[in-house]
Amino acid sequence: MRKRTKDRHLPPCVYQKHGAYYLVKHNRWTNLGKNLPTALAEYARLMTASSGLSELIDEFLKDSRHTVKPNTLKQYKQAARTIQAAFVEFAPDQVCPEHIWKFLQHHRSTPNMANRMRSVLKMVFDRAVLAGQCAANPVTSVPRFSEKKRDRYITDDEYIQLIEAASPTLRVIINVAYLTGQRIGDVLKIKQSDIYPDGITFIQEKTGKKLKVAMTPALEENIRAARRLHGRITPTYLLGQRNGRIRKYKGVRDLLQRYVDKAGLDDIHLHDFRAKAITDAKKQGHDPQALAGHSTEA
Repeated sequence: MRKRTKDRHLPPCVYQKHGAYYLVKHNRWTNLGKNLPTALAEYARLMTASSGLSELIDEFLKDSRHTVKPNTLKQYKQAARTIQAAFVEFAPDQVCPEHIWKFLQHHRSTPNMANRMRSVLKMVFDRAVLAGQCAANPVTSVPRFSEKKRDRYITDDEYIQLIEAASPTLRVIINVAYLTGQRIGDVLKIKQSDIYPDGITFIQEKTGKKLKVAMTPALEENIRAARRLHGRITPTYLLGQRNGRIRKYKGVRDLLQRYVDKAGLDDIHLHDFRAKAITDAKKQGHDPQALAGHSTEA
């Protein structure tokens, strides 16, 4: 910031022009009043009452701990870090739709993440409007990006090729994910106490829906294989780490990528095993909607 050459008695970003005092930030001129005492009082009010956007996001995340699921909160935090870095100097009433639009355009190569950040910004500004920190929500008029839905299907040959190349740990994770048809996060959270002779019970993290996947010989064999990996120890989580902790998504994702490369395959994600399970169930005449725990067949 350049040093002032005149009006050095004024606070930072305050300038006198045409008989009035203005707070100037990001090319936006906010009229503070025509006399200095009034202008300084208004300046102090704005600096105190209009907390920074970054602080408002922190408050939003703190409150969200009690209202959203852990995985959703994790996604909010990931989006929030990028938002805070971009809007570190902004107060809520200084943000205009054009700022939101330019910010999201910078992230348009990852439309899913851009839309997630838009959602976080919209919820944060909804709170700012109710708190009187800005007059209107600048996000409302900014459209979402179109998200391309993944349609990758792992063929049976690819599946066999990957299983043959995989480590024993990855092999049982893949097989249990496929045989149960559940989201990978729910699969990694399977506890020994969730396993019964007639099946495995799940409470889906995303939907909160409770369901039971029936036991089959193949599923039973993979449960035994998973338990053998721990030797004589019986950990809390069927597919957990040796130290007894739940296995992290990122670690499994990286492990999968290593063996996808080793098998000479390409473009296989952890979520693709659930998609294959649901697709194959439908081909075999089973009820894919019941297996997936979806509210509709679509």
